Amino acid sequence: MNSGMTSDIKTVKLRLPATSANLGPGFDALALALELFLEIEAAPANRFSITATGRNPEICAGLNRNLLIQTYEAVLTSEQRPVVPLALRMGNGIPVGMGCGSSAAVRLAGVALASAFGNLGWDGTRILERATRLEGHPDNVAACWHGGLTIAACAEELAVVSLSPPAGWRALLVLPENPVATSKARSILPQSYEQPDVVASVQCVALLTAAFALGRADLMRAATRDRLHQPYRMQLCPLLPALLPLAGRHGVISVTLSGAGPAVLLLTQPQSEGSAEEEETLKCIIKKFAQAVCPVEIVSTSLCQEGVRLSIER
Repeated sequence: MNSGMTSDIKTVKLRLPATSANLGPGFDALALALELFLEIEAAPANRFSITATGRNPEICAGLNRNLLIQTYEAVLTSEQRPVVPLALRMGNGIPVGMGCGSSAAVRLAGVALASAFGNLGWDGTRILERATRLEGHPDNVAACWHGGLTIAACAEELAVVSLSPPAGWRALLVLPENPVATSKARSILPQSYEQPDVVASVQCVALLTAAFALGRADLMRAATRDRLHQPYRMQLCPLLPALLPLAGRHGVISVTLSGAGPAVLLLTQPQSEGSAEEEETLKCIIKKFAQAVCPVEIVSTSLCQEGVRLSIER
């Protein structure tokens, strides 16, 4: 549907962080923002176009079945607003198909752009609620929008709390060669769980939240143990069992799947601030542990305290 350009907006700029959900036991509830960003600049145009740089540009720039455009069009159509075609420039720093929140960032961007160019006037809460509905679970979109470690729950309404990550904690993302579809990673999970597994999960989630709030790195290895999704996903994500022995060693405070995988997230607490040599040594150790599984790329990043940046020029 295209009823002409009704918006007075010249450009909308967005910067959206990568996110790593679950962190072990926090299934569909916890996620952590990382300083890897999807940056978008959008302007009204006669037809849709995308110029993409950074990671996975061929996926980002494809107009056919593009998740950003699909989200944007779907929101405007559902709100009975004209679809304003956009010229999009994207710089992507988020690995696609690795469990790093790429779809959550794109859906949030699509909703935010629809709100702007459709003159919907939605605030952050409304944008987040619609993106959550489209994504199907709140963890990644909440962390992307708010930054930090977010705890999100969909009870009668969406409730989100964001905690600033402890100073000095960092992240290493270990990326295998091949992505895994989130739908496939979800399909192998059981429909029900035994009570001891659920109780253990509740205990670990509580401990994990407290560990972040108090900066208790010593609790993280125990707090990130999981019985709800990681044991079942190891067959799709063999890097996880290969790297789990690193937890509690070499400055690594936890080892978990990043979201549904296949990437693995290592949270670290370097012994000396800004020690590049220490991190490079750890990367070499990680590659030795991973070599029996597959070649890997290791991405080092800070934890992101800030969520989405959105600016509109009229």
